[in-house]
Amino acid sequence: MTGDAIRASFLDFFRARGHTIVPSAPLVPENDPSLLFTNAGMVQFKHVFLGTETRPYVRAADSQKCLRISGKHNDLEQVGRDTYHHTFFEMLGNWSFGDYYKREAIAWAWELLTGVWQLPKEELYATVYTTDDEAEALWCEVTDIPRDQVSRFEEENYWEMGETGPCGPCSEIHIDRGPAACDRRGRPHRCQVNGDCARYIEIWNLVFIQSHRDASGALSELPAKHVDTGMGFERIAAVLQKVAGNYDIDVFQAIIRSAVRIAGKAYAANEKDDVSLRVIADHARAVTFLVAEGVLPANEGRGYVLRRLLRRAARHGKLLGIDRPFLYEVADAVVAAMGGAYPELVAQQRRIAETIQGEEERFAATIDRGLALLEAEIEGARRARRTALAGDVAFKLYDTYGFPLDLTEDILAGERMSVDRAGFDAAMASQRERARGAQRFADAVAAPELGEVASLTTRFVGDRVVEWESEVLALLVEGKTTRGPVREGTAVDVVTAETPFYAESGGQVGDRGWLVTDAGTRVQIGDTVRIAPAVVAHRGVVRQGALEAGDRVRLAIDVVRREAARLNHSATHLLHAALRARLGGHVRQAGSLVEPERLRFDFSHHKAVSADELEAIEDDVNAWVRANAEVVCEEMAYDDAVRAGALAFFGDKYGDRVTVVRMGDVSTELCGGTHVRRTGDIGVVLVRAESGVAAGVRRVEAASGEGALRAVRSHEAVLAEVAQLLRAGSEAETRARLERLLAEKKELEKRVAELQSKLAGGASRDLLADARRVDGITVLATKVDGVDDKGLRELADTLRDRIKSGVVVLAAAQGERAVLLAAVTKDLTGRFHAGNIIKQLAPLVGGGGGGRPDFAQAGGRDPARLDAALEAAWRLLGAGGAEPS
Repeated sequence: MTGDAIRASFLDFFRARGHTIVPSAPLVPENDPSLLFTNAGMVQFKHVFLGTETRPYVRAADSQKCLRISGKHNDLEQVGRDTYHHTFFEMLGNWSFGDYYKREAIAWAWELLTGVWQLPKEELYATVYTTDDEAEALWCEVTDIPRDQVSRFEEENYWEMGETGPCGPCSEIHIDRGPAACDRRGRPHRCQVNGDCARYIEIWNLVFIQSHRDASGALSELPAKHVDTGMGFERIAAVLQKVAGNYDIDVFQAIIRSAVRIAGKAYAANEKDDVSLRVIADHARAVTFLVAEGVLPANEGRGYVLRRLLRRAARHGKLLGIDRPFLYEVADAVVAAMGGAYPELVAQQRRIAETIQGEEERFAATIDRGLALLEAEIEGARRARRTALAGDVAFKLYDTYGFPLDLTEDILAGERMSVDRAGFDAAMASQRERARGAQRFADAVAAPELGEVASLTTRFVGDRVVEWESEVLALLVEGKTTRGPVREGTAVDVVTAETPFYAESGGQVGDRGWLVTDAGTRVQIGDTVRIAPAVVAHRGVVRQGALEAGDRVRLAIDVVRREAARLNHSATHLLHAALRARLGGHVRQAGSLVEPERLRFDFSHHKAVSADELEAIEDDVNAWVRANAEVVCEEMAYDDAVRAGALAFFGDKYGDRVTVVRMGDVSTELCGGTHVRRTGDIGVVLVRAESGVAAGVRRVEAASGEGALRAVRSHEAVLAEVAQLLRAGSEAETRARLERLLAEKKELEKRVAELQSKLAGGASRDLLADARRVDGITVLATKVDGVDDKGLRELADTLRDRIKSGVVVLAAAQGERAVLLAAVTKDLTGRFHAGNIIKQLAPLVGGGGGGRPDFAQAGGRDPARLDAALEAAWRLLGAGGAEPS
């Protein structure tokens, strides 16, 4: 049976028994920031088991995509070293929500395995929980398994969702793969179910959820009992296809063949190569599915997991002799092998390849230097008879060269070495302390010494209130609380019991306005900030009179400014929705700035947004504005908000109570900012620019309302000024005159380039006088003036053609920039490598670079050192005091 046939057979079996076949839940859990990845089939049914959600069916079955790479389910170190551990895998499962229980679950499992799939009964073994007499009796009653093939275990046969919550005993089914499958032959071990080798492996786990564990650890019976089963697809496929291990099944072999072709290696010929090929195949599946779901390489959270896997696979490619980005090609094989079962791979194939290739290229820039450092340290440790790599070296590899710690540990494992984890942790802590120290220094003046103020509470009276009266609770001058009156001209932070002022949060700037007393004191507020979790400070200057704690003040915000910010904040929600709709569900907010004049929205995306895409996004936003949908802001419990479909993201911090902002049926997000009543209030949204701000993060700048109108008028003014400079009477005439000027400029540039080329040809005849013969090879290392990069390359090509066989090194000063170039004729690239020549010369002029064996170029910041670089080139090429040719 093929893998696809096995998956279909499982689902058909349970469909015939009244189960609803549900699609796989996303690998990135929907609206569950508490969970990094879906790691089991039951994740999408978690709230059903908790009793907080119901489904329109009581029986279900599916094939669930899973990823286990952290916590207690971390199999990363075993991946590739054995034949049955994976990061990404599929889990076949069937569920009962208060419907059937142990009897049916056991009977159907046995029927599928032995009746439909014809597995030998004598090779199957069942285990039950120590005290589960019912399950043991049912195995002997509803199946014909031999009684001596049912055994009891404790720890292995009890399942819990977490420290608290639903739990219950489970019954596992194992298969005896025969003595040949034992991977510990010749070493002391126990060859048995739940033993110490790979002969007996678990293929199916039947979980019987019947209890609830509270915070004290006490168990109570659930009102409804559930069944939750999980069968590893790869393991059962290996059994049914009668192959030695999971990596030998058809799905994996198709992926491994792709890696074999790229590496030029054979599978099952060399164990060391086999480990690398298995790691590449496993990790290629994981990164393909992660990118398909919108995860992008990053330095934290899910993006960091993706980056770790991708770089670990790239390193194993290095071990196989692959010196170029390749994993994106293996990802294509994953799509071909699994796209039938998971069509989202096919839909995202191009983006998957682009994202993986981009990350491979970024890592390739540093991996060689990092590996060279590590190899030198390993050799030094061997000489010193040390078995552990110094922690500060491991940290340097992590911090400077982008090596995740587990990648370093993986490399060292092959050398029978380890990392000084305590030293690594100390180096990491030291860096964090330096960062905190720098932040403390930067904030020293601004950071308030709160003292008792930290225990106060400021209540925000609502974003629709523009004026309020309240009591002054505290005053801070230069960050310190003050008891006496604060007089005219003094900068002060005013803390009140209540306020209509919005404190800077969620990207939206704080309000401005005035605080006024009946006695005539006036304080101009330039910003509003939160100085403690529940304390808001109105930051301003006393313009008239004096203010002290206990005074009653009227707080009035700058309404025009607030309303402009309100429009822009609501526009960010619509912009977010449009970006996700047009670019994909992987888009998530990565930061924002909401000011009265403009908005800035950062989001995760792997490449620049095209002009056409940007126009379509702008059109979507303005269509939703014109729809004039109602905007509803509602406070509710966080769990209720997530179940209501509000966007929430892993790593974001939310309290028990949150505000959900709904804009028609377009956008539902958790947000505490100020918003319009209807989307039509925004008026219009103008997207002004799109750019990249970091790897995998893009930025859109836009404006709404009056800000958009001002931007349009500014554009019109610039256009009018251009028309005046061109002496054009209309927009059409302006365009025609500008196109004509650009064409003339292009023609002039072409003529300049032709003249430079001719000059370079003439210069080459003069420069050849500086060539020398070394061991029968012509070598030229000289400086040239007045040539740009293109001219320098053309000159090098001309010189290389003229000398027929030899090496050319050219140096040029271009203002404050130094340029070095090396060219080697084809017949000598086996002896001289242009890239290596430049790598050794470039540091002498304060630069770096490299290139191909026949051609390489680098830039530097110290043109005064060019002569020294050329002297080093002669020494490097062995020219010394050779006579001129």
